[in-house]
Amino acid sequence: MKPFLTGKWKNLVMLNYAAEPKALQKHLPKGTEIDYWNGTCYISIVGFMFLDTSVKGLSVPFYRNFEELNLRFYVRFKDSGIWKRGVVFVKEIVPKRLITTIANTIYGEHYYCYPMKNSLTESGTTLDIEYAWRVNNNWNHLRVNAEKSTTPLQEGSEAEFITEHFWGYTQLATGNTSEYQVQHPRWNIHKVNSYDFYCDTQTLYGQDFHPYLQEKPLSAFLAEGSAVKVYPRKLWKF
Repeated sequence: MKPFLTGKWKNLVMLNYAAEPKALQKHLPKGTEIDYWNGTCYISIVGFMFLDTSVKGLSVPFYRNFEELNLRFYVRFKDSGIWKRGVVFVKEIVPKRLITTIANTIYGEHYYCYPMKNSLTESGTTLDIEYAWRVNNNWNHLRVNAEKSTTPLQEGSEAEFITEHFWGYTQLATGNTSEYQVQHPRWNIHKVNSYDFYCDTQTLYGQDFHPYLQEKPLSAFLAEGSAVKVYPRKLWKF
């Protein structure tokens, strides 16, 4: 099967929080269940660059490179006796309206369009990365200072759990579940020295998620990223 979309996900800043499973229950697509790491239910804020984007082999000028910020949580789905590990996106923010239209129409995702900007500065042995998005005329941001050097993912680690979910699941208005596969190699990880997250989480994510995003994250790291392939969706009917 040919991929529907190809591109690169680069410099993925990830802040990872603990949440109560009951807060996620109404957001669970049918057929999925929450996936835990060491007994903890995670939600993650992820900011990254989407580069060299191509849909069905075609790229559109001014839509190849853009920022994305998403809030997601982790699930699993049993298919023919085999567990697939996936993510559910609560909200995905991009600066391009055409991207939101394609993703929401074809995949049933929850994309929204806000003004965005990014910066990357190298200094000595460290990187300073910022993703920013404007809500109600107020700029929000996700910033990290991280080491330039990277380390491989450790087997069984929290970082492996967060990054190695290769399926996307979405609850459709019909009550059915959309499933699609994402392929990418294992990502190396940059150590994060410091981070700064300023966000109107109440406006963006509502009361289900706002309280958890006010707490200190359990972890913060920067994934190097890579080329990715996203395959056409499959519909599970319930």
